Amino acid sequence: MAEPWLHVVGIGEDGLAGLAPAARAVVETAEVIVGAERHHRLTAAVTAERIAWPSPFEAMTATLHGLRGRRAVVLVTGDPLWYSAGALLLRAIPGGEIAFHPAVSAFQLAACRMGWPLAGVETLTVHGRPAAQVIPFLQPFARLLILANGPGTPGEIAAILRARGYGPARLTVLSALGGPEEAQMTATAAGWEGSAPAFSTVAVDCLPGADALILPPGPGLPDDLFTGDGTMTKAEVRAVTLSRLMPMRGALLWDVGAGCGSVGIEWMRMARDARAIAIEPRADRRAFAAANAEALGTPGLQIVAGEAPAALAGLPAPDAVFLGGGLAEETAELCLAALKPFGRLVANAVTLESELLLARLQVRHGGDLTRIDIARAGAVGARRGWRPAMPVVQWSLLRR
Repeated sequence: MAEPWLHVVGIGEDGLAGLAPAARAVVETAEVIVGAERHHRLTAAVTAERIAWPSPFEAMTATLHGLRGRRAVVLVTGDPLWYSAGALLLRAIPGGEIAFHPAVSAFQLAACRMGWPLAGVETLTVHGRPAAQVIPFLQPFARLLILANGPGTPGEIAAILRARGYGPARLTVLSALGGPEEAQMTATAAGWEGSAPAFSTVAVDCLPGADALILPPGPGLPDDLFTGDGTMTKAEVRAVTLSRLMPMRGALLWDVGAGCGSVGIEWMRMARDARAIAIEPRADRRAFAAANAEALGTPGLQIVAGEAPAALAGLPAPDAVFLGGGLAEETAELCLAALKPFGRLVANAVTLESELLLARLQVRHGGDLTRIDIARAGAVGARRGWRPAMPVVQWSLLRR
């Protein structure tokens, strides 16, 4: 195997002095160094050609391909493969051509400063991403470490916490970790004011207030959390549906006939980096789905206007498909054919015609056919009784 030609070196605020001997030798013998302004400042003693991070960041790969055959080093902060540039580089350059040299990450340093065992902490980033994606991790007494996106990040996080009843939560903003200018700022979410340094890590101790919104990651979030027109997969049926869709890290769901987006949103909340594409023909329901995704912490929900099967053309192959609206035989067959190996398909029906369709599909393709009956207690005059919801027939299938 050929030797790696590209070295990606993590560096901290202590500069060259903090590097392991092998990593320091790589930097000091480099012909060309790529990095941000602060990385070049931390290694100013090294004589090498300097290249600044290109803009947009994705242009980095084209820059690096032009350096093949030279002793090239990319400088990043901390661990290159922990919310850093390493993942982007691996999408463009074979892993065998890159050598990674990690430094202690900001997460590790922040956990040590806070006295928090790292194994019990959620590590997140909002760098270049919406702050709303921290929402699914807000639970009483949870501890979060969040890589900031700039001076305004702590204020955004504080506002999210306040809106969900976590005003007493404590925010500690840690900056320049491991360097001579290391600093901390601490306040409650209710009392946070001002801004923070541009590069910081925000530690959040999620202390709940009396009115804190207590939600699980899923499945089966209360129906009243979703804005919509009443046409949606109800909580109990949604819980069964998601258990059979089996959300997994990084997996992609097609939510066909998405309505207000409840299934796709819960899918994304239940697994790290899970993705969902909501296909919905009605503009008002697409607007509901977008608002719900923002409010419930899945701003990355992709919403596609159109009706299946035509709207499915050109979409990336899914790991799972949910057919909840506009159920048709052509759409079901197309979705089944599009599934990746070990993919899951779940279809729900409430009309007699749709039930017959699912029965035919189950005979043709196998899988499980289930009838779900739900009743909720409600007022019957001065007393209470059971009010049944419309039964749902569900077809579920695991593709081998």
